[in-house]
Amino acid sequence: MTTGTGTVESPPGPAVVKRVGGRGLVEVVLRAREISIAGALIVLVLATTIANPRFMSAQGVKDIFLNASILALLAVGQTLVVITRNIDLSVGSVVGLVAFLTGKFVAGTERNVLLAVLVAVAIGAACGLVNGLLVSFCRVPALVVTLGTLYVIQGLDHYIAHGQQINASDLPSSVLSLGNDGVFGIPYLPIITVVVMLAVGYYLRSYSSGREFYAIGSSPEAASLAGIPIRRRVLTVYLASGMLAGLAGALWLSRFGTVVADAANGWELQVVSAVVVGGVAIVGGVGTVYGAALGALLITTIGSVLVVLKVDAFWQQAITGVLLLLAISVDRLLALRVARALRKGNRRHGS
Repeated sequence: MTTGTGTVESPPGPAVVKRVGGRGLVEVVLRAREISIAGALIVLVLATTIANPRFMSAQGVKDIFLNASILALLAVGQTLVVITRNIDLSVGSVVGLVAFLTGKFVAGTERNVLLAVLVAVAIGAACGLVNGLLVSFCRVPALVVTLGTLYVIQGLDHYIAHGQQINASDLPSSVLSLGNDGVFGIPYLPIITVVVMLAVGYYLRSYSSGREFYAIGSSPEAASLAGIPIRRRVLTVYLASGMLAGLAGALWLSRFGTVVADAANGWELQVVSAVVVGGVAIVGGVGTVYGAALGALLITTIGSVLVVLKVDAFWQQAITGVLLLLAISVDRLLALRVARALRKGNRRHGS
């Protein structure tokens, strides 16, 4: 059976599915990945601070969290998709389209920032709905669909823009304040991202419908036999990814003010890298939004470190690619070790 990215193997036997020790082992592995990412972040920050003490200035820390907020928000949405053994390569182009259209909607007016956010989320939801319908109900491979919509949305964005740009001076003060102000010295953007991350993480862990996403990614055939509505669930994750990309587009507009047609161009690699580096298995069924957010923070911090150390920006993309390859390799090795441990446990219990 396929879920948009290819044929999957036969589901594991009942003894494997029900083995509590196996699930505990997977959770330990995931926790270890998240702890290792946090450790790498700490080492990176300490080493850079030693080389340049100004790196950890109040403004430097604020900039890192502001820049990571949008990427982490997109990573949360991407995590939902990847868990179900699919992918969404259109998120960067959705952010660009949403940022420009929302900017045009509020430019030269005093429209409320809440209305701007609602419009942005609605546009993103429409893009996610198209992706979800094509992948889930039309059974077109997710890679093909989202790569196609990436270029379609980019073309639509350039057609609408006609070389124009949105200027910060034309935006309402309430929209700009969302990206530059905060509460008790904490910017709004990281607060919004953390709230969304905690809400999605709680949903995935505490609700049966959230756990069904993992079941689909682990074994679509077993999920189908268990009566899980796979098509509706896959449609749901694409809709959620689109809505979060729409929200990210609104935050992009409020953060940078000036928006052109190719805003967030090329962010697809960064988003996927953040998710995979954060421990979300590209083959589905494994990972958390917390790890994905840490992966986004790590990639953003690396970019800031390279700027501080005056390293060519090209190396940021190269390092991101290397991290992606390493993360996929580690995921494969861990999957093999977990599978081996599960088989040994089953043999010991006579399964």
